[in-house]
Amino acid sequence: MSRSPNQSKKPLLAAERRPLALKLRMRMQSASLMWDDDNNAPGARIAMPAPVLIHVAPVTPTLAPGVRAVEVAPAQSAYVGNTAFNLLDAESDANSEAMAILVNGRVIGFYRLDFGPRSVIGRELGTPHIGVRAFCIDHRHQGRGHGSRAAAAMAEDVRRRHPDQRLMVLAVHARNRVGIAAYQRAGFVHNGQYMSGGRAGPQLVMFRYLPAQR
Repeated sequence: MSRSPNQSKKPLLAAERRPLALKLRMRMQSASLMWDDDNNAPGARIAMPAPVLIHVAPVTPTLAPGVRAVEVAPAQSAYVGNTAFNLLDAESDANSEAMAILVNGRVIGFYRLDFGPRSVIGRELGTPHIGVRAFCIDHRHQGRGHGSRAAAAMAEDVRRRHPDQRLMVLAVHARNRVGIAAYQRAGFVHNGQYMSGGRAGPQLVMFRYLPAQR
């Protein structure tokens, strides 16, 4: 049955008169609620995970105890050795800089920058470069993507603090597939070169190019 032109339209309900933006906001607020199993009632908001802030910094006396406490799994010790020893060795070498990896201000890893002209691969490369040694993430913080993000932060730190450097070079054991993947995600590439790795087996040589600052 058709509506007469003189018939008035059905009045809108209060909820229908709300602006679209308000409706969407209310819907989003409603979606952010979850059931509170403890009280058997709705109302507890979903807790958003805290942001993960990864940065690197030179090891200071304040950071040194945290670095010495970094441990890797026994199967990984053949790749990186003992972190406390690596820290001491780096601090005693005038061509090295000991670096800490931090997540939200807490030390979770370590690496060493080697400024020697023949660092890592034992020969000069014909371009200013920095070697990376003993890079590791504490085994209690692995499996969360911290390694690749820390490697990217490492490269950015070198680019910012050492703008004259054009290349980073490191060696990673061929069996360390997790480490290789983490370096690749951070922009390191393997150009086909290998090194002898002693009892731990052959090592891949990986590079990361550092663009000049403008």
